[in-house]
Amino acid sequence: MKRPTLYCAMTGHGFGHAVRTACIAHRVQQLCPDVLIIMATRSPRWLLESYLEKPFIHRPVAFDVGVIQADSLQMDYGATLAKLTQIYQQKKRLMATESNYLRNNRVDLVLADVPALAVAIAHQAGIPGWCVSNFGWNFIYRDWGEPFAEIVEKIEQDYAQADLLLRLPLAEPMRIFPNQIDVGLTGGDPRFSEQDLRQKLRIQTPKERTVLLTFGGLGLQAIPYDGLKTFPDWQFLTFDRQSPNLANLIQVSDQIYRPVDVMPICGRVMSKPGFSTFSEALRLEVPVISLTRDGFAEAAILLEGLQNYGEHQIVNHQDFFDGNWNFLHQSPNPPRLTQKLDKNGDRQIAERILAQIS
Repeated sequence: MKRPTLYCAMTGHGFGHAVRTACIAHRVQQLCPDVLIIMATRSPRWLLESYLEKPFIHRPVAFDVGVIQADSLQMDYGATLAKLTQIYQQKKRLMATESNYLRNNRVDLVLADVPALAVAIAHQAGIPGWCVSNFGWNFIYRDWGEPFAEIVEKIEQDYAQADLLLRLPLAEPMRIFPNQIDVGLTGGDPRFSEQDLRQKLRIQTPKERTVLLTFGGLGLQAIPYDGLKTFPDWQFLTFDRQSPNLANLIQVSDQIYRPVDVMPICGRVMSKPGFSTFSEALRLEVPVISLTRDGFAEAAILLEGLQNYGEHQIVNHQDFFDGNWNFLHQSPNPPRLTQKLDKNGDRQIAERILAQIS
């Protein structure tokens, strides 16, 4: 008997797209242990394994580029356009190779987060192509002007053919997608008790003075760690392998831990605008300190959503890099709205997927 097979195509831009899709795939595996999951991304296998507990196939292919960046805030527009142009020049070959792969592996559904070419590839293989995201790359590139106009047009042609969009919270309108369903927040569930974490990481500082510094898979260049010295009675956590040895900074180097696992022992999460971090913090109701980010249209949408639904502080990224961290002495702002976002997006999406492929 054929196993139901789900093929997930993710933008390899930072870690966020891989994380939120892996959370969905994990939920699919929980609800249907027989499912075969194929993760099509250049994101590292260890990242996928940190969310997916059951076996899966990792296929390291790329159908888009996202944004080429030096770090989580600095973007290279020229290199991004050059790589996008190269990918679309190879479109026919990419489509032929991958549609054959889908047919040979008897894939039932393609879920794209959110490479547009994955929709065209799915349809060439004769199967549905769904998307899941809070933004489309056309939304990002359109903001960058005329040099990207031709690429935007090609992306929108493919998005417009998507059979379904599962639209995450903190989203732009995404009107190019003809069929949309709004879903809840996605994210991992913490796997350790607060007591165990405090013991293993040797944290004695109270929660309100414990801060997680997390800036996504691309990190930040020149994080002003010296600023931490002015907060000797605070405890900071980081996953940055390049962080200095400071008395009040713990480098979480054991790969059994993910940012979401340590969030419950933190009074605040300090981050750049990123859906996965915001979503996991909002699900756990942990206040977020976010830097601003220029030149990336999604950032304004995310910051607006954070202010509406979560306890928050918005910090100008230049103040952060100048080492002025006095904002830590201020209490987070309450959410502007009283309504809460739905926290069950993973399950909602997984159930819909299984209804399609089972």
